[in-house]
Amino acid sequence: MIEARHLRVLRAVAATGSFSAAARELGCTQPAVSQQMKALEQSTGTPLLIRTGREMRLTQAGEALVRHAAGILAGLTAAEEEVAAIAGLRAGRVRLVSFPSGSSTLVPTALAALREAHPGTRVSLVEAEPPRSVEMLREGDCDVALAFRYSGAADPAEWADLVVRPLLTDKLVGLLPEGHRLSGEGRVAMAELAGDPWIAGCPRCRRHLVDVCEEVGFTPRIDFATDDYPAVVGLVGAGLGVAVLPELAVESVRAKGTRTVVVEPAVEREVVALTLPDLARVPAVAATLDELERAAAR
Repeated sequence: MIEARHLRVLRAVAATGSFSAAARELGCTQPAVSQQMKALEQSTGTPLLIRTGREMRLTQAGEALVRHAAGILAGLTAAEEEVAAIAGLRAGRVRLVSFPSGSSTLVPTALAALREAHPGTRVSLVEAEPPRSVEMLREGDCDVALAFRYSGAADPAEWADLVVRPLLTDKLVGLLPEGHRLSGEGRVAMAELAGDPWIAGCPRCRRHLVDVCEEVGFTPRIDFATDDYPAVVGLVGAGLGVAVLPELAVESVRAKGTRTVVVEPAVEREVVALTLPDLARVPAVAATLDELERAAAR
């Protein structure tokens, strides 16, 4: 019989490449990791790991088991949480991952409301941009992922295996230095910024920026690229270039030395909360999704 604790150890070994690194990640000893891997191999009746120098490599059977482990562990978590709720246990745990502008706008309001309504529910938060945040959800490293995708550039099947809770449509605005020739305009066509240096954001945002600009006839000259929205604002404010940012991002920083303008053509991104079908039935996860939706509606 394959035990869940053995699967968790196998995933840690696969992710870190060694028993000692897996032990550090799991907070246990290296011999304990070794013993659990031996027990798992005895249960499956086949080798799962091969030692190559100082690192461990998965066998074909090991790769198959790791591939299924995320779904198995997610299902077990769902079962444990649902049974606890039925038994009347007023507790829960939710691991949330969010992109930075969501972390500073939607998440605080949602988590404050969740704590007030369900004080026994614990929520942890880490930051990651999509598609990495979505990968973390599928790999079993979080329970809810706050993510986004750009209108017209998304693959309809991208999230087909997930539960999708739409939150809001986030419009992108132009960000110009105060002294820019177009900073006094209410609306600015993207093509009017063809000769300006650009400051771009995360990889997905950079790709979309290039696509939009090329659709209107130019390729942007990206002088600076950073995932840090305050850094983007600071660079624009210093007169080093122009940018297009989501309204959520502008909301979350002090846009000193800059002016926002409406850009044409309009650019929007869909902001959603994602979870796995099994986890959507867990009360604490469902409550987190509800509070994120309420926070987005405010």
